[in-house]
Amino acid sequence: MTARSRRQISLLTAAGVVAALNAGSPAIAAPAEPALRLVAAGSTITIERFEGEPFTLDAGTHIVAGKKPFEVRAKRASYSKPITATQIVRSGGQKKELRLPAGLVTDFSGLAKFTHVTLKDAAGNVVAERDSTFCPNGTGSRTRPDAPGTSPYPRGCGGFTPFAVGAVWGIQAGWSASTSAPWWSGVDPVDAPNGTYTATVSVNQPYRDLFGIPANQSSATVTVVVKSFVDPGHPVQRQGGPGVAAKPGTPLKPAAHRPTGKPTVPKGPKPDLRSLPAFQIQMVGDEPGPHGLDADGDFLAFAANVWVAGDSPLVVDGFRRADEDVMDAFQYFYDSKGKQIGYAPVGTMEWDAREGHTHWHFTDFAQYRLLDASKQLAVRSAKEAFCLANTDAIDYTLPHANWKPENTDLHTSCGDSTSLSVREVLDVGNGDTYMQYLPGQSFDITNLPNGTYYIEVAANPDRRLIESNTKNNVSLRKVILGGTPGARTVEVPPHGLIDG
Repeated sequence: MTARSRRQISLLTAAGVVAALNAGSPAIAAPAEPALRLVAAGSTITIERFEGEPFTLDAGTHIVAGKKPFEVRAKRASYSKPITATQIVRSGGQKKELRLPAGLVTDFSGLAKFTHVTLKDAAGNVVAERDSTFCPNGTGSRTRPDAPGTSPYPRGCGGFTPFAVGAVWGIQAGWSASTSAPWWSGVDPVDAPNGTYTATVSVNQPYRDLFGIPANQSSATVTVVVKSFVDPGHPVQRQGGPGVAAKPGTPLKPAAHRPTGKPTVPKGPKPDLRSLPAFQIQMVGDEPGPHGLDADGDFLAFAANVWVAGDSPLVVDGFRRADEDVMDAFQYFYDSKGKQIGYAPVGTMEWDAREGHTHWHFTDFAQYRLLDASKQLAVRSAKEAFCLANTDAIDYTLPHANWKPENTDLHTSCGDSTSLSVREVLDVGNGDTYMQYLPGQSFDITNLPNGTYYIEVAANPDRRLIESNTKNNVSLRKVILGGTPGARTVEVPPHGLIDG
């Protein structure tokens, strides 16, 4: 969750964007305005990249919503069932649900094969051609003065984990969403020399028919100028990643003082902590791994996520003990109107001064263990403390889901060495992903025999946190270890339809 070097910069003049989005738009009252249309921000776009590196193709095209919001909800009934998607159409206080054809949504990254993009060089040769997924929640803004001032929809699609179960995608009425995949999404870059190219972006026919996009407003051609970055010593830094806002949200303020009076756990809304199966499972050994692992032996690395369902967020405040790098932690409870109505002590927070951390960790959130074939403990991860952040949207179709959580990276709520108190929050529908690649966090399997094992991810292992349901706190992911010392292997069978 740290800043990364941005590999490309799209240069568009603000005036050009506004002119392009407004100039060709009929007035809002015009009956011919389509529900969706494709618009280019300008006739020419410049993409800069580091010398010798490929570039991500962003032609500066957008989908603009008409008089009404455009909304799609995607849901997975179980990991053995495919994702189904439904368009939500609201009119006159009524809501209509229109099921999208099967195959248009294959994961939670957006509408699959929504646009077709072709890039040609000056001689007319095709340099790149592909279909692209469209995330309606991509960065956008209103395109006309009378459009609503804010959008209720989430900031992004998808996330780190393949085990999400529900998503909400939308474009506010009169707002836009970029058709280009963000640079961190893993889209294949284009490896071509500097020069001038022509990009054509078109909405594919199934979506034109499904959403009523007129043929004359479903395609755009843009001149793309590619050149090398002029100052590689000072690249632009960008914050964010899948499921993470481009800029940190407003910090959630902890209570000013320790709670007073008798602790109470009132009746009413409670969070429901749930664990997802482990994913991004791989072997790492003596060579430096994805996060700098450099230790002797064989290690099994993985990613884990614990998320919050139920009808209330998980809110934990820590209050520092005098002259100690320890805080006493308290969970707070709220009624259906958001009024604080109780609290309970739930353990401690500790200051982690290690490089790459330097923030406060809550010590009673999750536990990771490797179990043998009989599901008995084989190895326990040393990861025992956590800074809570809403890194992934897991199920935004829940009635109480927060589509725009504030603390979406570690810089918003984990405090610093001078903090007297901190607040750590996981909102309903959101989860926190931790990558277990470092020694102690990953499982040391050096002396384990080959065979079948299970990665166990347990939420609230000591039951200190108060939640509405503790029966769904543990998940298991089967793995099969093989190979020889120094060259161990891991086979990870699919979990239902998920091969993560």
